[in-house]
Amino acid sequence: MAVSLLLTASCCCDLSVADSDFFDHQSNPAIPCYITEDVSTMLLRDYFPLLEAVEDVTLVGEGYSVEFLSAGKDTIRLTRAEDAPKVAVLEVTIPGGEKGAVVLKQENKTNDLPAIATVAFDSDRKGFAFASQGDGPVQFIVLWQNTVLGEEFLGTIEGGGFHVRVPANARAYDRSYIRIYSYNENGAGNDILVPLANGKVITDTDALTRHDRQTWTMYQILIDRFYNGNPDNDWRFDDPSTVLPKADYYGGDLAGVDAKLLDGYFDKLGINTVWLSPITQNPYTAWGENVDPYTKFSGYHGYWPVYMTKIDDRFGTDAELRKLIADVHADDKNIILDYVANHLHIESPVLQAHPEWQTPMYTPDGRLNLELWDEFRLTTWFDKHIPTLNLEIEEAADPLSDSAVYWMTEYDFDGFRHDATKHIPEIYWRKLTRKLLDRVDRSVFQIGETYGSPALISSYVRSGMLDCQFDFNIYDTFIDATVRDWGTFERLAEVIGQSLQVYGYHNIMGLISGNHDRPRYISVRGGDVSLDENTKYAGWNRNIGVTDSVAYDMLSMLHAMNFTLPGIPIIYTGDEWGQPGANDPDNRRWSQFEPLDAREEQVFETVQHLAAQRASSMPLLYGDYYELAAERDFLCYMRVYMGEYVVVALNKSAGTISREIALPFGLELNGVQNVSIEVPAYGFTVLNN
Repeated sequence: MAVSLLLTASCCCDLSVADSDFFDHQSNPAIPCYITEDVSTMLLRDYFPLLEAVEDVTLVGEGYSVEFLSAGKDTIRLTRAEDAPKVAVLEVTIPGGEKGAVVLKQENKTNDLPAIATVAFDSDRKGFAFASQGDGPVQFIVLWQNTVLGEEFLGTIEGGGFHVRVPANARAYDRSYIRIYSYNENGAGNDILVPLANGKVITDTDALTRHDRQTWTMYQILIDRFYNGNPDNDWRFDDPSTVLPKADYYGGDLAGVDAKLLDGYFDKLGINTVWLSPITQNPYTAWGENVDPYTKFSGYHGYWPVYMTKIDDRFGTDAELRKLIADVHADDKNIILDYVANHLHIESPVLQAHPEWQTPMYTPDGRLNLELWDEFRLTTWFDKHIPTLNLEIEEAADPLSDSAVYWMTEYDFDGFRHDATKHIPEIYWRKLTRKLLDRVDRSVFQIGETYGSPALISSYVRSGMLDCQFDFNIYDTFIDATVRDWGTFERLAEVIGQSLQVYGYHNIMGLISGNHDRPRYISVRGGDVSLDENTKYAGWNRNIGVTDSVAYDMLSMLHAMNFTLPGIPIIYTGDEWGQPGANDPDNRRWSQFEPLDAREEQVFETVQHLAAQRASSMPLLYGDYYELAAERDFLCYMRVYMGEYVVVALNKSAGTISREIALPFGLELNGVQNVSIEVPAYGFTVLNN
């Protein structure tokens, strides 16, 4: 099917599905239930968080069965026969309606699976065509919101391909979605996501708003180190014998963030979403200890909460926070708040009144339960002065989740970044999300922080828990591929494919350029910091810079990957131009808003260009992902949306790479199905049709 195909409006009358109910009115359609075993337990409220009464649950798919594990029928056991299809539909019946969620059996492979992509839209935008790629028969499940569409909405196209008609119900929705899931005998392939505006396929980015999360480009701000907008609230120890300057307050505040917003810095960069570090009150005392050189630390970073609903005096006032949020929204941007629920500082009056809320300071075998991140991840303490809370007990989880809801009801934030997600039990995330749905009159975005396997990370990504998490595995694999001698882009391609299979091909996972807990990529690639050394020690004892200037090109390549993969690109302050640094606190230097030399300027301009290109490209926002080539030093992939496509190629070698690439799905460039790609050394190429 050629990309030039333009479908005409169907001559049949408009089709409707059964009356819509709260299943379809949820802000986001239910994510699929990804199963890895043939017997799985499923909590229905993880997928339909507003669910109250359940009359029945059935699985449409030969070889599947359901067993109820609770009297309310909201917890079920799924059993899948060995020869059953890898995709099924879970139908939930409630009083007055029946809706479905997709069940996908995940496989440990990314080949021999089908691929699908949208290739054209109807002239009236009430339908669209998609094509498949791969050997053998392919099957599809098509949903509008949480309603499985019947055969009357689907059809084949002469010459190959398939057609989907948008149901008339969609006219009542400012935003709804068509989703298509593909599968064959080998397993589930990729999926399609098509946004609709009042029943019409969106084909232009002008129809999107800041509330469409696929459009988000995020900027991480550590408030104290960003910009000083109000010197009257400055406070620091000014006592190097106790706290060295790198671990003391610098003076950044909420007024400083507002000042940089108003002077157009985020517009200049192409950012539409601001992530603030925690703003809750931290102690005025010093804690922790670094041995060489000796220093304690202040709470400049905000991650030691003493009061959970009070703004830290050193960051600003209620009025300054409200003004910042109002100015962000007036500038058509989003703002999210970093929130800490895992622990409280020992000076917290709440913790002092309820010491029983703490998890044990020692493990059952007598060891200090400190930084045992994986072995005792739900109880381990981050440090002796910030005890972890036992959020599995109602008495602790209830007020902590209430304090989080406070920030969304009292202030007009657009969402949360949640600290230490994997160290907090799932029951807390379910409780918090349900409270947000019940008490907040807008959709609240939630992104979590979990280091670990995709299986662990994805266990928190549910309609009833978090919207997404950071994809640290893609970031770490990119580092390995571009820093380690044994690293390859073949492995990077595998990890990207695994992430897409686990989180979905149109996920909104966070794709980071770095963060406040890691050494700066540019200094690692530049040779000033080794991944095999103590990177915190390096920052205290050496002047970390960028020795190998190729690192600036590679940082630009990292940005190019983040801006062109499915997900939300996230820039850590300073990475837009290449601020150097080892691990914290060296990676938390005072912000700089103008590049100092030509190499930094080149990175900054690259980020500007990538942000502008992504914001104006439907393929980069909603396009279907397809890998074209993966070699040791070369990676090429494309994003396709309604026949428009973007081809991205990365080259980490010291020489130019030229390749002839065959386009899939019958797509063409100037009437030819092959495209010539030339990628400069240590560079990238982005090609649009």
